[in-house]
Amino acid sequence: MLRGVYPGRFQPFHLGHLSVIKWALERVDELIILVGSAQESHTLNNPFTAGERIEMIRLSLREHGIPTDRYYIIPIPDILMNSVWTYHVRMYVPSFSKVFARNPLVIRLFKEAGTEVEIPPPYNREKYNSTLIRKMIILNEKWEDLVPTSVSIFLSNIRGIERLKELVGSDKR
Repeated sequence: MLRGVYPGRFQPFHLGHLSVIKWALERVDELIILVGSAQESHTLNNPFTAGERIEMIRLSLREHGIPTDRYYIIPIPDILMNSVWTYHVRMYVPSFSKVFARNPLVIRLFKEAGTEVEIPPPYNREKYNSTLIRKMIILNEKWEDLVPTSVSIFLSNIRGIERLKELVGSDKR
């Protein structure tokens, strides 16, 4: 059985992430979706908890008919030592032989650790970009068509849109 890893923060999960997962699942039997920076939440860069991101991903994969026996979703906290990060990852996840990543640091670290890395297509990164989506939410711009419908509904249900807008607020008046 061939198993791969796809790391990301998924803040929020968007259609570009979904495209990478579909692409990766054409190359492996099972995919470990690694929810990085799991300890982070309620900040502008990481507004959603690991649990909320796991729910977004599960809802999206269900919405798009991806069977649950094809993937794992595992949260992993950051460590502040890049040189041992890949070993840290391996402590949290089932065994794997391949990594799917576009992040240059992630690619370098896994290559140095002797793990095969495949770089997925960019899937319109200018449009499907979590930083941009968070900014669009804050500025009341149309962002809903950049995420799976289930993510848009989920963010509304957890008041995630309000959370993001409040995070940019200031107590200085």
